[in-house]
Amino acid sequence: MSSSSLPSGDTDLGALIPDWIDFHEAGEQLGVSPSRVRRLVAEHQLAAAVPSPGAGQRLPAEQLQDGQIVKGLSGLLILLHDIGFDDREALAWLFTADDTLPGRPIDALRENRGSEVKRRAQAML
Repeated sequence: MSSSSLPSGDTDLGALIPDWIDFHEAGEQLGVSPSRVRRLVAEHQLAAAVPSPGAGQRLPAEQLQDGQIVKGLSGLLILLHDIGFDDREALAWLFTADDTLPGRPIDALRENRGSEVKRRAQAML
């Protein structure tokens, strides 16, 4: 992946990611408190961002599946943060189509194709 295809912090996440939930909604889906969801974000188990100016911090709904964090997402987020991504850049990368997958990395994770996604992230090191 070339550096020109790396996400930028000014990506319009509101346009890129269709469905957002707040910390309360995420907590309900996961069966935990909103404060626990905030800790999961701080620990890079989930990613959150402000999707549009004036909106509060939210989480892309597609990070959750069947009442759990999508398998492989937490490890991938930690890897992306180790590379130097912040949450906005990590979300832009996860939700931008990659012709080599094919599709978006988040979709590959949801389809249990996490090893392909992790290889692409590691290639950015």
